Amino acid sequence: MPTPGVAKPSRTRDNYDTVSETRPLPGTLDAMRWLWTPAWIARHVAMVVLVVGFLGLGWWQISRATAGNSLSWGYAVEWPIFAGFVVYVWWREVRLARRKAAVAAEPPADPADAPVAEAVPAGTAGSRPAVRRPVRVARVAAGGEAADDTDLAAYNDYLSWLNANPGARPGDYPG
Repeated sequence: MPTPGVAKPSRTRDNYDTVSETRPLPGTLDAMRWLWTPAWIARHVAMVVLVVGFLGLGWWQISRATAGNSLSWGYAVEWPIFAGFVVYVWWREVRLARRKAAVAAEPPADPADAPVAEAVPAGTAGSRPAVRRPVRVARVAAGGEAADDTDLAAYNDYLSWLNANPGARPGDYPG
């Protein structure tokens, strides 16, 4: 039963909820929603656990160093550096993911307006090699010298003698 004095909401375009269809504004928490996926939560937790653990180990080394262990002074400096490296790698990964998300969110460029790209040689940096069929190469002896190589024949004789005499030392070779 309708309430007296309250107009029934109409289903016009004015009442349409467009919040879910708008792009998130930069600098808001909605713009960072992709950082709360299960994979990113695992990365955040790993970063926090590692930083807290490394700083705790640094503090432990400081307490050992003040007790007289002079080697611990080096470790007391080293552990916070490890913690800083973890923060740096985490920060870099977040920045890289934000750049990839920004590139993916950009509307595709009109191919008619794009400048014509020149052909890039296959050996340049950033090019992706084409997948091609394997090439079969026939193995041919290098020449007549291979059969006449006396050093190679002597070495092969030495190896066969070592194989035939497993308990012998290299100095026992009669040749």
